[in-house]
Amino acid sequence: MRSKIIDKLYKRVEERGVVCVGLDTSLDYIPEYIKNNNSIKDAIVKFNKEIIDKTFDVCSCFKVQIAYYEALGIEGLMAYKETLKYLREKDLIIIADIKRGDISATAKMYAKAHFEGDFEADFITLNPYMGMDSIEPYIPYIEKGEKGIFSLVRTSNKGAFDIEYIKNAEGKNVYDVVGEKILNMGKPYIGECGYTPMGGVIGRTHIEEGAKIRENLKEMFFLIPGYGAQGGKASDVALYLNNGNGGVVNSSRGILLAYKNKGEKEENFGKCAREEAIRMRDEIRSACNK
Repeated sequence: MRSKIIDKLYKRVEERGVVCVGLDTSLDYIPEYIKNNNSIKDAIVKFNKEIIDKTFDVCSCFKVQIAYYEALGIEGLMAYKETLKYLREKDLIIIADIKRGDISATAKMYAKAHFEGDFEADFITLNPYMGMDSIEPYIPYIEKGEKGIFSLVRTSNKGAFDIEYIKNAEGKNVYDVVGEKILNMGKPYIGECGYTPMGGVIGRTHIEEGAKIRENLKEMFFLIPGYGAQGGKASDVALYLNNGNGGVVNSSRGILLAYKNKGEKEENFGKCAREEAIRMRDEIRSACNK
């Protein structure tokens, strides 16, 4: 079956731009007036809802990093659940950043946990470096057309050179091999937009490498981290897009902490988040048009 969810994401990028708002919400990011008058759960949910309300029409999707919520125990997971529920109610596209990587029955339970029930999301991130049998348990959800994944392919951390850049007997980097395998697994479910619902997490690096990855993985939709607070520029990430689509660009701290970066009043955190999302969207659009 053709993937409906990747077509929906592609259309959102067309309509609202490539920005993916990262709800990696640390308690340190939340204004004191919210924390002082609410429980941990309610403070996080209140903050997240304001960010969502102020940015949903100028971004394509939201990425919720589960570790920030798990670290706070039950209250944090309740906040995670409520945040996902609110996003679903507003028909917004959710990427649950969970980076699971296991096999067999365990992977099936991860799939059930994050594609159904309280923690349901549209896309989840996975770590494929145990092998492709760690990805296969998610296929039954993908083949129905309503779910997708973003698999780690080539990351931009220093440790990427420990494994991802090792060359095989044919002279290919491990990340090239992984990318090709994920792409081929997703081709039976390719959407009308020309992309598969089995996307890749592609961290930005130098120009030559970025252009090569985009060329080799033409039908793979990218989740591109590293913009803004992590040092990525619009001209860098534009290399990984196709005419301004074919990927989403995540920013977490840059958007969530825009009010602090601008020296604005705490009460203006939502307004500042919106302004930063628009600035980022327009900057990347401009870079893609050059």
